[in-house]
Amino acid sequence: MTDYSMFTDSGNALIHGVVEGAKEENLTWPEVYKLLSEISQVNGFAEAMDTDVRENVYSTLAFETDFYI
Repeated sequence: MTDYSMFTDSGNALIHGVVEGAKEENLTWPEVYKLLSEISQVNGFAEAMDTDVRENVYSTLAFETDFYI
């Protein structure tokens, strides 16, 4: 499993699931960003919107669109 800079292993596993799902569904960066935002609202996963986490997800998915939306 990849370390996405979440605070816990369960957080990294959750984000890894998002990354794998995004690959399968061919999601865009804005769609993935929205998922990260929604996850960050769940108690215990606020760091899903931290810059480190977003940058790791963005680069893992090899997006080339504008990072800042």
